[in-house]
Amino acid sequence: MPIVECVPNFSEGRRADVVDAIARAATSVSGVVLLDREMDADHNRSVLTFAGEAEAVLEAAFRAAREAAARIDLNLHKGEHPRMGATDVIPFIPLPGAMLADCVGLAERLAERIARELAIPTYLYAAAARRPERTSLPNVRKGEFEGLRSAIAADPERAPDFGLKKIHPTAGATAVGARDFLIAFNVNLDAADLELAKSIAGELRESSGGLPTVQAKGFLVDDGKTAQVSMNLLDYQKVSPGRAVQEVEERARRRGRQVKETEIIGLIPREALLRSAVDLLHPRNWQPDQVLEARLAKAGLKEGGEGLLDFLEALASPDPAPGGGSAAALGGAVGAALACMVLSLTAAKAEPEVSARMKEIASHARGKMRVFHALMDRDARAYGAVVEALALPKSSAVEKEARSDRLKQAMIGAIEVPLETMREGVATLGCLKDAAAWGSPHALSDVGVGVLAARLCITGAAYNVEINLKSMKDVARAAEYRARMEALAARARSIEGEIDGILQARTSIPSLRSR
Repeated sequence: MPIVECVPNFSEGRRADVVDAIARAATSVSGVVLLDREMDADHNRSVLTFAGEAEAVLEAAFRAAREAAARIDLNLHKGEHPRMGATDVIPFIPLPGAMLADCVGLAERLAERIARELAIPTYLYAAAARRPERTSLPNVRKGEFEGLRSAIAADPERAPDFGLKKIHPTAGATAVGARDFLIAFNVNLDAADLELAKSIAGELRESSGGLPTVQAKGFLVDDGKTAQVSMNLLDYQKVSPGRAVQEVEERARRRGRQVKETEIIGLIPREALLRSAVDLLHPRNWQPDQVLEARLAKAGLKEGGEGLLDFLEALASPDPAPGGGSAAALGGAVGAALACMVLSLTAAKAEPEVSARMKEIASHARGKMRVFHALMDRDARAYGAVVEALALPKSSAVEKEARSDRLKQAMIGAIEVPLETMREGVATLGCLKDAAAWGSPHALSDVGVGVLAARLCITGAAYNVEINLKSMKDVARAAEYRARMEALAARARSIEGEIDGILQARTSIPSLRSR
């Protein structure tokens, strides 16, 4: 299952409780990790960034949109940023191992579901667009909420891709799309001059003959005290944030003004920062491996090694988190990484059809590796939630009830996270089975080590499920969890037996199961 990112934008940047509720709705989906959250009061807009396996991210995006529709009324919304919906735009972005086509499929499914279940008309944009003019988000959002209210039914060109030709009375309409990574980047000027910001934005944006892949608008922010050039950089290889600053500075200087500061909204790839440095420094005969970390990685001294050492030091500390659950997830990551290595090694020398299949499974294994990495942190946070719940006051009946409810939810998380670790461990065994059957004979010992790592993952996670079940007072729910745990353990034993048989048939190595 590919790992994807989703960066939905919501028309609320002033009420933290509303944004909190939307974020909770998204992260209520198992396997989804919230990477970043931004609120902007001037634009009255918030941006969430979360990632995970495609199906989980799809569900998280829907739940967030549903929560936003229940809490945001666009009739009462005012802000600098153009908008047409409570959930204004939902882009899916492929991460390494995923493809843009995967994200197009997610966009289509989510857009149809939002229209059907929430009665919010939806438009497909960017790579998911079904009409050429809708590849551009500003074209889709033209007229905003107020203008679209009448245009959606009167103008055939404004008809939604899904849903009725009728705007939702409070939640408006939503654009759902698929795209590669973009950088939301603002440059603030030392002036309260809206026309200055608009003029510079007009010169910069591609649609006005400016810089390629740049979208730009001018605003006043900080209660009207600061002119801002707000940009979307659609391809940082063509125009990096560093170059964007240079271009704004040059145009501001001609008008007797200067750049005061910049803002990066959400997350930014490391490569974009490197590209910016190159654009600003103009180094002679520049080569990417002049970066120390790149040269270390090329020499096999990867910077990630320090992160692993930090984790091991944390594991060794007297603090109970991270603990065995995180270590079990690390075992799963090791198993997935070894499966990816063996499959990739095999793909490089295999026939085209076999190679394509091996690359596909290797990509799947790489995705599992990233999921386990997230589960290492989630397990520690799940334990922390239990500790926090136990520390709540219980002097009054109201406090006791609140504490009990909080503890119940925390215990559910403390069980569901290791259950998910078990499930991912079983899926990793599936990748290792393919590696055992198809992998190079010279790498089958690596498959064996991967199986042992996956066994650590599954057995260790089962220990955590079992120990937490002892504290669960809901007998029926505990029985359900135990049944799921036992089914996963049985499935793991079955797959491990199949792998053992394959390895014995292909090598002279004695059975690993008795070791």
